[in-house]
Amino acid sequence: MSRSPAAERVSRFGTTVFSEFSALALKHGAVNLGQGFPDFDGPEAVKEAAQRAIRDGVNQYAMGMGAKDLRQAIAEHAARFYGQQVNPDTMVTVTSGATEAILDVILGLVDPGDEVVAFEPFYDSYDANITFVGAKARYVPLRPPDAQHATWWFDREEVRAAFGPRTRLLILNTPHNPTGKVFTREELEFLGGLCAEHDVKVLSDEVYEHIVFAPARHVRPSTVPVLADRTVTVSSMGKTFSLTGWKIGWVIAPPSLRDAVQRAHQFVTFATASPLQVATAAALRLPDSYFQELATQYLARREKLLRGLKEAGLPAHAPEGSYFILTNISHLGFPDDMAFCRHLVTQVGVAAIPPSVFYSPEHRHLGQGFARFAFCKTDGVLDEGVRRLREGLTKHR
Repeated sequence: MSRSPAAERVSRFGTTVFSEFSALALKHGAVNLGQGFPDFDGPEAVKEAAQRAIRDGVNQYAMGMGAKDLRQAIAEHAARFYGQQVNPDTMVTVTSGATEAILDVILGLVDPGDEVVAFEPFYDSYDANITFVGAKARYVPLRPPDAQHATWWFDREEVRAAFGPRTRLLILNTPHNPTGKVFTREELEFLGGLCAEHDVKVLSDEVYEHIVFAPARHVRPSTVPVLADRTVTVSSMGKTFSLTGWKIGWVIAPPSLRDAVQRAHQFVTFATASPLQVATAAALRLPDSYFQELATQYLARREKLLRGLKEAGLPAHAPEGSYFILTNISHLGFPDDMAFCRHLVTQVGVAAIPPSVFYSPEHRHLGQGFARFAFCKTDGVLDEGVRRLREGLTKHR
């Protein structure tokens, strides 16, 4: 019997659900409310800064840890928005997007046989990266809002039971994709107590940090005292500045943890695009009004899509952050979320994402009654998507 050309570590991974449904959307001329990228561009001043850097000859390798000015801008941003003091020379590494940063953190901090605790539904690269290093994931489900909980929540005893002698890392995603949950300070203090008890480090994925809706407030985990010396913060510029294709991310961590991440990063990409680093520094220094307006604009888009989904018979709780909405589809009579989303894209002309793919096999049933819609789209696209949903789902109400 011939050996498979694929290594065992990748053998169970197929095409990502995002690629699958974006391809289906293109094939069927569907409105794509699935994959989470804006259909509008970022600030002109930021794009001009990139063009200027290219013209000025900033086109060779940047320093492996990132261009000095960008690292300084990342430190300034942390101080401005979180009161966090960051040494740009010892606590920051610039990466090719947050996706690379996440891999670097796991490569740098987790050994084969270690355990990693994460909440589900999860961003799909978490599971793949845990597999790559030969570690074991221990997943804890987030529960949907109910009579006792106004927002998505977790059972504290389930979290406590997930920690053990081999636990090395906790992955947090706040604001959370795809539920829109924003973890509270009190929740972070509880999780920090468990991490301190078990000597566990934290990967905090905060790429939606500036897309948060009042009364929710984003608390950076590394600013919570019990988490301060054990947290690696990951963020990026793509979501905040609507330039997801630039793939500029970063890590902020205490020097010993940043060093571990840097050791991995140097052999993953070494450095990322130099002119885009110049432009990202300019982006992070935009005035407060930019960040305030970003949240205001996304709030209007959130409300538009929430109203439209309700009119189409798809009830949903308003997300506290990010630009995704999970709708309840359990009353529509489809076998599961995959069947619903395939029907939606081929028969209704709207693409959404089936969230059960963001769960472990043990808990996959928890996601089968939902569908994920993205509202990082222009008003015209949202309006057309809602129109098609209202017309196409009438018979399923």
